[in-house]
Amino acid sequence: MPDSTPPFLAQGCVTPYPRGEVLRRWLWALVQATVFRWSPRPCHAWRARLLVWFGATIPEPGQVVVFPTVQVLHPWQLTLEPRAMLGRQVIVYNPARVTLAYGANVSQRTHLCAGTHDYTRWAMPLDARPIVIGRNAWVAAEVFIGPGVTVGELSVIGARSVVLKDQPARMVCAGHPCRPLKIRPEPV
Repeated sequence: MPDSTPPFLAQGCVTPYPRGEVLRRWLWALVQATVFRWSPRPCHAWRARLLVWFGATIPEPGQVVVFPTVQVLHPWQLTLEPRAMLGRQVIVYNPARVTLAYGANVSQRTHLCAGTHDYTRWAMPLDARPIVIGRNAWVAAEVFIGPGVTVGELSVIGARSVVLKDQPARMVCAGHPCRPLKIRPEPV
């Protein structure tokens, strides 16, 4: 007898992660909620080392800034080059790689979202695409950056912008949706 139930979103949805990775996520969630979160604010290198222990690519943990209120879904999908910074309450939802190049600065309450769902299918499978924040780019407070976005080097992304497409290098960009507004002068 055929099923007469009408289709519904997430019908037939299954986790894209193997059991081992789910267990690793649980362990990381425990560490992140305790020793990572409870560490004193100046202990950026300690938190960077915790991320490295869970697979993050951070060549020089002593040269990055990671605040204790940062939330990272998958440390093994995070790259922080020297002088990169993740500010207070930044959310790194990274089912795909998120990379902060040398000197990239992500300010407070920003959401780096490297995954979404294919809403054209009932099962709504995960659609994960990498995010790259370019060399010495500054992402201001409370910005949303969506899957597959690259922010060019030395760009500035204005506060509360919604970034759904790549932003060019050396530009000040802002808005909803975010767009280039003017050339960023060379810092002195």
